[in-house]
Amino acid sequence: MKRINELLDKAKNLGTKIVAVAAADDDVVLRAVEMARKEGIINALLFGNVSKIEEAAKKANVDLSNYQVIDSKNPADDAVKAVVEKKAHFVMKGNIKTGDLMKAVLKDEYNLKTGRTMSLVSIFETSLYHKLLVVSDAGMTIAPDLEQKVHLIENAVLVARKAVGVEKPKVAILGAIEVVNPKMEATVHAALLAKMNERGQIKNCIVDGPFALDNAVSKEAAEHKGIVSPVAGDADVLIMPDIEAGNIFYKSMVFLAGAKVASAIIGAKCPVALTSRADNDETKLLSLALTCLMVD
Repeated sequence: MKRINELLDKAKNLGTKIVAVAAADDDVVLRAVEMARKEGIINALLFGNVSKIEEAAKKANVDLSNYQVIDSKNPADDAVKAVVEKKAHFVMKGNIKTGDLMKAVLKDEYNLKTGRTMSLVSIFETSLYHKLLVVSDAGMTIAPDLEQKVHLIENAVLVARKAVGVEKPKVAILGAIEVVNPKMEATVHAALLAKMNERGQIKNCIVDGPFALDNAVSKEAAEHKGIVSPVAGDADVLIMPDIEAGNIFYKSMVFLAGAKVASAIIGAKCPVALTSRADNDETKLLSLALTCLMVD
């Protein structure tokens, strides 16, 4: 995949998916759902307070006759149950705290856990880089330990392989510097993750690090530092050291570099779609397309 808009075409080829929207009384979310419905990639079950959903739909200029609106006092649980009962393919966050929705997704009774940490995986397209770039984690895992970083890699590699079509992604583990410093945990994690990959503990990708950001995305910078690695300057996946770095990178790419982006939460048996009020319409649509692609 060369362009992020190809996500939409790929999602269309899979046919319509059903999304269960938890607390659908949010005009921004309803507009995103409506755009995706008109593109033919989803339909939706809308859970929540019916009168509030009707009010939000009026504000968003969305005709609710195209949807099934379900009155619910516990929209997170009811949306997740719809997935468990095969009435929907994935869950979408509406007017509800992310933590409250994730608690429902991770309840033992729903059996949606995979043993992996859930993480936000984003795909970026920017004219400043020669291919699509998969990044994790800008919004879920606050300070990932070594095991969690293995899961972040697995989630991001899954997106790179299934959505972007990169058979063996090159994964760069980022830190502030490109050498191991025992006082900087991110660099120690990077070296361990690279060795784990070398010994087959992390599969379907090539992992190397530590890398400073410039060495991961610029061959010139890597050569200047004398770094010899198949990942250097040609990374498909960037793994951030913590949520602060990931979040700042994400917003810098969007608001300063003008990058296009699509994101989904990966790691459970069904993906979770989130859209932000700060996201533009294209980002919301592409994020829903990405979530559709990750359903299986």
